[in-house]
Amino acid sequence: METEQLLYHLAEIEELAEDIISDKHQMVELDKKRQKTREAIRLLSKDKKSQKTWVCFGNMFIKLPKEDTKKLLEKDFNGLDTEIADVSKGLKPKVNKLRDLEHKEDVKGFGLNAMSRDEIQAVEALL
Repeated sequence: METEQLLYHLAEIEELAEDIISDKHQMVELDKKRQKTREAIRLLSKDKKSQKTWVCFGNMFIKLPKEDTKKLLEKDFNGLDTEIADVSKGLKPKVNKLRDLEHKEDVKGFGLNAMSRDEIQAVEALL
């Protein structure tokens, strides 16, 4: 019976570790897409000559006004930011659970969140 519990415990640790690795890989891939989108937005902003640009949708190219293309890219960029934040938020409890299963302490500072604009302004007002 003890061997079965040990095997179950190790399988649970392995499954959770694979899930964490998968989430980290997903974050890297999403960040690559976000950076490519940022580069595309920047190039469109720098291009002063053309009014229309070619955009690839699936397996076809469509010529769209530059401003419409820029809006689509900015929407994609914001969506990728949101998706990365969601994966990151889900990753923190998984890492803590894994550390609990491994009987280790929680990672120090891992649960920290960035300050909001209002909080930053309040701190700057005090200085």
